[in-house]
Amino acid sequence: MAKFPKISQWKQLFKILKGTERIFFLVLVVLACSSAIYLATNFYINNTKTAPAYGGTYIEGIVGQPRFINPIYGEINDVDRTLIDLIYSGLMTYDKDGKIVNDLVKSYQISDNGRIYTFQLKDNLYWQDGLPLGTDDIIYTIKTIQNSDYKSPLRANWLDVNAEKISDKSFTLSLNTPYNSFLENCTIKIIPQHIWKNVLPENFALSSYNLQPIGSGPYILSGMQETNNSFLKSLTLGANHKYYGKLPYISEIYFQFFNNKDDLISAANQKKIDGFSVSDIDNNEALAEKQVRQGWTTNEKFDVNSFSLPRYFAVFFNTQNSKILADSNITQALNYSVNKQELTQKIEESFKEKISVVNSPILSDYFVYSDPTVTYDYNTDTANKLLDKSGYLSPTNFESGAGKTGSNANSSKLVGDETTGQGQRVKINNKKPAFQFKSYLEIGSKGNEVTELQGCLSRLDDSFKTLLQGETNGKYSQGTGDAVTAFQKEYLPNAPSTGEVGPGTRKKLNELCLTPQNNSLPLQFTLTTINQSQLVDTANLLKDYWQKVGVAVQIKTVESSELKDIIKNRDYDALLYGEALGSLPDLYPFWHSTQINDPGLNLSEYQNKNVDQLLKDARETLDDQTKAQKYEKLQDTILSDAPALFLYNPDYLYWTSEKIKGIDTTKIVDPAKRFENIQNWYIQTRRVWK
Repeated sequence: MAKFPKISQWKQLFKILKGTERIFFLVLVVLACSSAIYLATNFYINNTKTAPAYGGTYIEGIVGQPRFINPIYGEINDVDRTLIDLIYSGLMTYDKDGKIVNDLVKSYQISDNGRIYTFQLKDNLYWQDGLPLGTDDIIYTIKTIQNSDYKSPLRANWLDVNAEKISDKSFTLSLNTPYNSFLENCTIKIIPQHIWKNVLPENFALSSYNLQPIGSGPYILSGMQETNNSFLKSLTLGANHKYYGKLPYISEIYFQFFNNKDDLISAANQKKIDGFSVSDIDNNEALAEKQVRQGWTTNEKFDVNSFSLPRYFAVFFNTQNSKILADSNITQALNYSVNKQELTQKIEESFKEKISVVNSPILSDYFVYSDPTVTYDYNTDTANKLLDKSGYLSPTNFESGAGKTGSNANSSKLVGDETTGQGQRVKINNKKPAFQFKSYLEIGSKGNEVTELQGCLSRLDDSFKTLLQGETNGKYSQGTGDAVTAFQKEYLPNAPSTGEVGPGTRKKLNELCLTPQNNSLPLQFTLTTINQSQLVDTANLLKDYWQKVGVAVQIKTVESSELKDIIKNRDYDALLYGEALGSLPDLYPFWHSTQINDPGLNLSEYQNKNVDQLLKDARETLDDQTKAQKYEKLQDTILSDAPALFLYNPDYLYWTSEKIKGIDTTKIVDPAKRFENIQNWYIQTRRVWK
C-alpha cells in the first residue's frame, strides 16, 4: 500500500525538479492556496451575516442649552426632554411605532371601570449609582409633581391621582373619574428619592443635580464641558451597564451645543457632528440640503430620517376676544377661501418637507378614524356668499346697490387692497342721530331743542341767520319765529307758515339738519404666529388667500419666549400654532369649555355644550370603538362651528450620518422621542453564523 510522502521527502522535491518544473509547481501551490482561501471566505460569507457590535460614539449637534435635566421641570424644553429620555426611565414608554409599552413596569391591571391602575415593577431595577429602584421612588416622584410648592409644569396632569404603595414592587394609582389616556401620563420619568428627598422645594430648581442627573435609563452622564462664559459646550453620555433593559450598542453619545443654526451648519460641514434635527435650522430641509455639504464616504454622508408626529398646525380663531371671528359665517368663509392642497404643496416645495393636509381636529388619518363628513373644499364663491351673509360687503356689492340702507348708503369709504386690487369688505352701521326734534316749539319755548333749532337754521341759510338776530341762547323769541316762518315758506311751501315748529316742520328739520352716523367696520384681524420661517411663510400665504375675498390680515410675528404669555392671556385675534395630541389622543384640553383659560389649551376659546359632553364621554369610556364614535361625531360638530382652520401635519426630519444604522422608528409623539429605540442603533458591526 502506497504511503504519503514524509516531510523529509518533500524537502528533496526541489532537488529533483528542474528550473521550469519548479516554477510550474510553485504556481500550482499558489493557485491551490488561493482557491482554498476563496472557498473558505465564500463559505464564511454565505453562512454568516452582519450583526451590530458594541462600541462607537455618536455625536449630535443641538441649538440650545440644557437647563433642567430633571423630569419634574424639564418637559418644557426640547433639549432637556431629549436628555431626560436617555438618562431616566418611566413606568411606560413608547416603541418605534409610537405605541405605549411597558418600561419600568412588568405588568399592570385596570379595574373599577377605569379608575384604578395596579402596577407591578420589573425585577433588578437599579439607579445609576447602584442603589435599587422601587415603589417608594415612584410614589415620591408623583407626590413631588402634585405638590404646588415645587411648581412642576406637569402638576395639572396629576391632580386628583392618589398613589398608594402595596409592596416594594407594586402600587396603585387611583383616579376620581375614568380616563382612558392615563397610561400616557405614566410615561413620566421617575427620579430617585434618596437623591432628592432632602432638597427643599425652594432649592429644587437650584440643585446641582439638575445638571448632574442620576437616573435609571439606558445612558448615564459621564462628562460635560463648559466655556469660559459658563455656556455648556458639550455633554457626554455613556452606556449604562446597570440598565435593566437591553444594553445599547453605541457606547457613547456626545451632545455638542450651539448658539445658532449657522454654527450648527458649520460643524456639520466640518464633519464634527454625526446628526442634527432639521427643526434646529428653522424646519427648513431645503436650507439643509443647500448649506450642508455631503461627502463621498459613509462617514461623510447624511441619511434623512422622517418620523410621523401626532400633531397639526392650524389657525385658531379667538371667538371670545374678536367680534368678527365670533361669527361662524366669517370663520367658515375663511375655511372655504384657503386652497390647502396648494398651500401645503408650496410649503413642501419651499422647505423640502413631507407634509400631509389636515381636515380634522382628531387627525383621522394618523389615528385611523373615519374622515369627517363636514368638509371645506376650496370655493371662493361659497366664501363670498358667507361673508355677504355676515353683513360685510365688498365694493361690488355697494356699487350695485346691495346693502343700501338709506340715501347716504353709498357714501361710505371702501378700503382698496394694494396687493391684489381687491376691495376690502366693510360693514355699514347706519345709526340714528343721538338728537332729534321731538317737541312742539313756539315763542316762549326754552331748552336744548331750541338751541339746536337756532343752530340748524343758522347753518342752512344766511338769510335765516340774519332773521335770528343773534338768538342762539336757547330761548324761542321773535327772531327765531321769523326764521322758522322763512324756513317754512322755502321748504314747506304748501303748508301754512305759522312760525311755530309742529310735526311737519320737525320732520323736515330732522331730515335737513341731522345726518345719520355711518360707521364703516372693516373686515380685518391680526394673525399671530412664531417668528419661524415656515410659519411666517404659511401666514403670508393665508393672508393672500383671504385678501382675495376682501379680508384684510395683519401678520404679527413673535419669538418663542414671548408666546407663552400671549397664549396665557389669549392675547390674539387668530393664532397660527401647532398642537400635539399624544399617542392616546385626548382632545379634552384642546376643546372643552372649561379649558378656555390658562393652563387649558382651548386656544379658540370655543364653547359648545354638545362638544363638552362628547369630550367627557370619549375620555371616560374603556371601549375603543365607543371612543372612536364619539370623536368622529365630535369632529363634525367642531368643523361645523369652524372655530379653527386646520392646515397640515409635517413630519419630523432628522439627519444622521450613514454610519449610524438600526434607526427603524416610524412614529414619535414628540421630537425628543427620536431616541426611543436607541438600544437598536449601532455603528460597529461583526459577523455571526446564520
